[in-house]
Amino acid sequence: MPSFIQRLTRRKHVSFEATELPRVLTTFDLTLLGIGSTVGVGFYVLAGQVAKSVAGPAVIISFLIAAIASIFAGLCYAEFGARVPKAGSAYVYSYVCVGEFVAFIIGWNLVLEYIIGTASVARGYSGYVDGLANNSISEALGETMPINVSFLSKYPDFLSFCLILVLSVLLSLGVKESSILNSICTAVTLMIVTYTIIALATQANVDNWALTPETLNETCPEDNNRGLGWGKGGFAPYGFAGIMQGAATCFFGFVGFDCIATTGEEAIKPERSIPLAIGLSLFFVFLAYFGMSFTITLAIPYCQQDSDAPLVAIFNELGWETSKWIISIGALTGFSASLFGILLPLPRVIYAMADDGILFRSLAKINKRFRTPAVATIVSGVFAGLMAMFFNLDALVDMMSIGTLLAYTIVALSVMLLRYSNVEMRNWESEYTLLKTSYGDDDESEPRGLLESEEPFHMTNHSYEYTAKDYCHQLFNIKCVSEPTDLSASLVNYATLVFCVLSAILSMLLVILQKNISDGESGAITIVTLLFIITFINIVVISRQPQSRKPLAFKVPLVPWIPAISAIINLYLMFNLSSGTWIRFAIWMAIGIFQYFGYSIRNSSEEYQMQGEPPPSLNLRRMDLKNIGTIFDSESEDELFVQNTPDKNYTASPFNL
Repeated sequence: MPSFIQRLTRRKHVSFEATELPRVLTTFDLTLLGIGSTVGVGFYVLAGQVAKSVAGPAVIISFLIAAIASIFAGLCYAEFGARVPKAGSAYVYSYVCVGEFVAFIIGWNLVLEYIIGTASVARGYSGYVDGLANNSISEALGETMPINVSFLSKYPDFLSFCLILVLSVLLSLGVKESSILNSICTAVTLMIVTYTIIALATQANVDNWALTPETLNETCPEDNNRGLGWGKGGFAPYGFAGIMQGAATCFFGFVGFDCIATTGEEAIKPERSIPLAIGLSLFFVFLAYFGMSFTITLAIPYCQQDSDAPLVAIFNELGWETSKWIISIGALTGFSASLFGILLPLPRVIYAMADDGILFRSLAKINKRFRTPAVATIVSGVFAGLMAMFFNLDALVDMMSIGTLLAYTIVALSVMLLRYSNVEMRNWESEYTLLKTSYGDDDESEPRGLLESEEPFHMTNHSYEYTAKDYCHQLFNIKCVSEPTDLSASLVNYATLVFCVLSAILSMLLVILQKNISDGESGAITIVTLLFIITFINIVVISRQPQSRKPLAFKVPLVPWIPAISAIINLYLMFNLSSGTWIRFAIWMAIGIFQYFGYSIRNSSEEYQMQGEPPPSLNLRRMDLKNIGTIFDSESEDELFVQNTPDKNYTASPFNL
C-alpha cells in the first residue's frame, strides 16, 4: 500500500505514443506564436513607461539585462521541450521530474495565469476599441447597466466576452487554421514595429541622452513624476538602482514564450521546433524592445514621454496623423496576437491535467472531427470571458506573475536534476532515476502493443542507503567519476533542495534589506554576502558531480550555473510582488489544495497504476512499446518520434470537410 508521501511525490511515466492531437505546426508557426504572445501591446507602452519614471535612456540596458534573464529561462524550457514534447508545458515537466503534488501546484497556477491573462488582454482590447469610438461603448453601458460593486467592473464588458468566445470557437475548430490567423496578425505587427523604429530614428537627437542637471528644469515639465523628480540627467538619470528596477519591470515584457512549450503534441518536429522557436522568438522580441527604447529616448527626452501612450504622443507632437493610424492598426493586431497566444495554451494545460486525472477527465475529451481539446477550449474560454466581462482585473493581474515565475523556477530546477540523474540504471532500480522510458537489457519479454486503458507495466523502486561519509567523499567528486551514479544523483537531489532554501532566503533578504544595502549598512551587506557565498559553494558542489553525456536535440549550456541564476532571478522577482498579491495567491492555492486532496489524489492515472488498475481514458490510444522514446537521449530524431509528420488525411477546418 503506497504511503501518503509516495502519492505526493509519484512521477509521471512519459511515453511518446501517437497523440490524438494533430502534428501540424511548423517552426515558423511556433516562432510567430511566441513573438505575438510576447510582444503584444507591451511594445507600444513599456519602453516609454520605464524610460520616464524608472531608468531614463538607460532603459536599453534594462531591456538587455531582462533579455539575458529571459534567455536563461527560455534555454531551460527549450531543453525540456526537446526532452518531453508533450502538451502541458511546465506542468508536465514538473510531473515527470519532481512529483505529482508539485506538478498540480504548477498546473493550477498556470491555469490561473492564462485565465487572468486572457481576460486582461481582452479587457485591454475592448478598452482600446472603446477609445477609438470616443468612449461611446463604455458610456452607453455605464448608463444603462451600471455595476456598483468595488471588485467588479463598472459595467458588463460584452465586447471582451465576445472576443474571447469567438477566438475559443476558432481554436476549437482547428489549431492550424487559428495559427494562420495568428501568423497574419503577428506579421502585420512586426511590419508596424519596423516602420515605427525607422520613423522614430529619423528624429533622433543624441542631446536627449546628455541632459545636464542644469537643463533638466528647462527641458522637463514641472515635477509630475509622482513627486520623485527627474533624477540627475544624462544617460542613466536614476542610477544603477533605476537600471535594475527597470530590468525587473522589463522582464515581464518577455513573458509569453512559454506558450510554445504547450504545443509539444501539435508540432511536427517538436524536439527541434520548440527549442528553435523559443530562441528565435526571444531574439526578435529583444530586437523590437531594444530598437523601440533606443529610438524613443533619442527622439524625445525621457522626461517628456507619455506613460500611457508614448508613441501616439510622439506622433501627435510631430503632427504625423497617418502614423497615428498605423500605430492604431498595429495595436489592434498586437492585441489579437496576444489574445491568441495566451488563450491557446490554456486549454492544452487543462487537457494535459485532465488526461492525467488531476482535473475532471471530461475536460480531456478530444473532438474527433477537428482533433482539438474542444471541451477544455470552450469551458476555459467561457470562464475567462465571464471574468473579463464582470471583474475588475487590476488587482488580479499581478497574480499572473507569481504563476509564471514559479513555473520558470521549477523548470530551471528540473533541468538541474535531470542533467545529473543516473540514466544508465535499468528497470527502475534507483529511486533517483527521475525519468525513464526504455527497458532493461535483461528484460527478455517482447514488448507488446496495448491500449492505455489496458493494464500497463509497473515500475519498482529500490532505495539505496548512503551514509554521511559516502556523501562527504562524493561532495567534490575527488575521484573524478565521469558518469552519473546513484550516489551522485542522490547528492544532487539533496544539494538542489538546499539550493532552493538558500536561494529563497537570499532573494527574500535582498528585497527586505534593499534600502539597507543601498545605504551601505555593513550588517545587511555582511549577511547577504555570507549567504551568497554559501549558495555559491552549494552550486559548486552540484557542478562537480558527473553529468549525463548522452546526446540531446538541445542542451542548456553551463549547467548548473544558468538554471541556478534563472531560479534566483525568478525568486527575487516573486518576492518583489506586493503582500496583497501573495494573499490573493494564497486564497487561490487553498482552493487548489482542496481540489487536489478532494479529487485529484484519488483519481490520477498514477494512482490507478499504483493500485494495479488501468486508468480510465476518454481518448483510447494504441501504444507500441517498441517505439517508446527516451527523454534522456536520442542518437537520431527518428528514434525519438514515430510520427513526426502531419497527418496527410487530417482536416482541421470545417471548410475542408
